[in-house]
Amino acid sequence: MEHQLAHFIGILALALLAAKVFGYLVQPAVLGELLAGVILGTSVLGMVDPSNEVFQLLAELGVIILLFEIGLETDLRKLLHVGASSAVVAAVGVALPFALGYAACLALGTGSLVAVVTGAALTATSVGITARVLTDLGKLQEPESQIILGAAVIDDVAGLVILSVVAGVAQGEGVTALGVVKVTAIALGFLLATLLIGSLLVPWIMRLVDRWRLPGGATMVGVMLALGLASLADLAGSAMIIGAFAAGLLLARTPQAHEITKGVGYLGQFFVPLFFVTVGAQVNVHVFNVFDPANHRTLWIGGLLILVAVISKFVAGYAPVWFRGRKSIIGVGMIPRGEVGLIFAQMGLASGVFNEGLFSAVTLMVMVTTFMAPPLLKMLFQRK
Repeated sequence: MEHQLAHFIGILALALLAAKVFGYLVQPAVLGELLAGVILGTSVLGMVDPSNEVFQLLAELGVIILLFEIGLETDLRKLLHVGASSAVVAAVGVALPFALGYAACLALGTGSLVAVVTGAALTATSVGITARVLTDLGKLQEPESQIILGAAVIDDVAGLVILSVVAGVAQGEGVTALGVVKVTAIALGFLLATLLIGSLLVPWIMRLVDRWRLPGGATMVGVMLALGLASLADLAGSAMIIGAFAAGLLLARTPQAHEITKGVGYLGQFFVPLFFVTVGAQVNVHVFNVFDPANHRTLWIGGLLILVAVISKFVAGYAPVWFRGRKSIIGVGMIPRGEVGLIFAQMGLASGVFNEGLFSAVTLMVMVTTFMAPPLLKMLFQRK
């Protein structure tokens, strides 16, 4: 047991070192961290096992801390100001990928159930990937970034609904309108109730913290609030990252916001890179081997899904016709599927809907969309 612990700690240290080195050499840093995960992952060096429960736990904490940080740096008034634009981008960014993905799968001769699950995987947007890129570039306060962030959060709520529906379909259960409405109401209701009740309680709690003058008290209360709301979100049937993001929004307008942001930033330096390393470690580089005949159909289907995934989300960025900013930035910001797309792919495989080839094709789509967005966003913001 002691030997296993020492071995894991050594791998953990190596993962952090690789994330920092590659994050420095490759910009934006999130791309370097993803590459570090690919190299250390099971298909290359085999040092980081993304299925390891401890790594999964650290990765989950990483994305919770990341969304808490993003919430702390987000002005709720700006987010509400672009709410209509975000809602339209999210709606088109869910409906269009699903419709095109469903049609593409049927054209390839797959069954309707496979087409439904594949279309659902294409609807995802990884708020973690995009938010980290915008933070690395120092562009989180740009109007385009606020629309992307709002749309990605709405996408997460929609993703919960789609995931629950698709899971029921995959297991042969009936899908009712009442069930869909219930899941949607829980997800949206939790977010609205948290912001409403929290806006009354959080200022009072932070005044007590100031009165007690505990060392690092504001930061620790902030972290406890983020973890607590993440846990409550999960219990309520919503996503944990939505709870963490809501905690950040609530604390962003308090006098201690700067102190909390600084303290949580140090915590994020440990946990957040581990999230991206774990996502990268799930990449199977062997599916890129064009010389292996067994990969040809996978690459063909994966290529078609990549085309559909990129075009549909990019077009969604142009949906708010009244917005006068750079719509191309919004479109690119919605492209990465990240860990959310992998959840859909793994669900399809576990339920028997996907065979190994289709799973690899969907995974290939997730990998390419995740890796292409950071450099494209950097290029577009530089042009702007």
